[in-house]
Amino acid sequence: MKFHDVIVVGAGQAGLSVAYFLRRTQRSVLLLDAEAQGGGAWQHTWESLRLFSPAAWSSIAGWPMPRSDQEYPHRDEVIDYLRRYEERYGFNIQRPVQVTDIVPVTGGFELRASAEGRRWYARAVVFATGTWRNPYIPTIPGRDVFSGQQLHSAFYQRPEPFAGQDVLIVGGANSGAQILAEVSQAAASTTWVVLEPPRFLPDDVDGRVLFDRATARWRAIQAGRPPESPANGLGDIVMVPSVRAARDRGVLHARGPLAELTASTAVWPDGSAKSTDAIIWCTGFRPALQPLVSLGIVQEAGKVQVQGTQVTDVPGLWLVGYGEWTGMASATLVGVMRTARSTAQEVDAYLGAFS
Repeated sequence: MKFHDVIVVGAGQAGLSVAYFLRRTQRSVLLLDAEAQGGGAWQHTWESLRLFSPAAWSSIAGWPMPRSDQEYPHRDEVIDYLRRYEERYGFNIQRPVQVTDIVPVTGGFELRASAEGRRWYARAVVFATGTWRNPYIPTIPGRDVFSGQQLHSAFYQRPEPFAGQDVLIVGGANSGAQILAEVSQAAASTTWVVLEPPRFLPDDVDGRVLFDRATARWRAIQAGRPPESPANGLGDIVMVPSVRAARDRGVLHARGPLAELTASTAVWPDGSAKSTDAIIWCTGFRPALQPLVSLGIVQEAGKVQVQGTQVTDVPGLWLVGYGEWTGMASATLVGVMRTARSTAQEVDAYLGAFS
């Protein structure tokens, strides 16, 4: 059997960032990607999506994203950038490969893709599969009897299919606000359902400010100081142009959590109800770590115990890009650079110990 030094599972922004830094080590690196083409999860986002930050603040390591003709790049520009990035550096990528299991073997790991019956072997593995393949929908009484359309934001593309309908948008984060803003222009009515009242950032705050805040928090933690809490949280809603326009139209009003669903209505704890044709669940994702379940390390919340990005109980295994628990701002384009660099250094040191 042929062992690669490192296999990176996932060739989106996190996987490419790790591969870039591993190039400096001269280790043999293979990327296995479930997508048919480059571009990661960005190619599944809704058609009108734009970034929160200008191109200069949305690049991954080594090569800046080209300037956009708009202040904030469109998702298609991000997809094109990531595809050109992997071509620029000539990474060894096999796709589409859906890794389904990982098994420790003598000398490293065996990675399996059950559908193809194929096997790969590596001395070290970096998981960078993101979250898109593991959308989360909360358990609400009656969800299984609701007769209208239910769609997670992972699969939402455009507002036209909801024209003339009464639509529930469930979820108070940025995706909920942006999809609400868009669907409200086509639907007969929209109702925004949130767990807590949404908090909106000032109009002049975008991804640049959020990244600066995340960096300041990271530096404080590294220095052993308690991180300062910003006036606005790092996860509050960014007032991109479409959300500002929705505010001006008066549609950014939210209601609290549902009590239940019936076949055709949404019901709140006070007994009030709303006839509903469709529900768009903007309720987030969980890490797509299904191939690691057999190792017994995936916790009930869907996370894994890590020290930095290295899995605590499995030497030779790292997780990159899953959010704050694998590195401050690591789920963002520019933010993953820091943990990608440190992970590549750790992998190289780990392999060097066996040379």
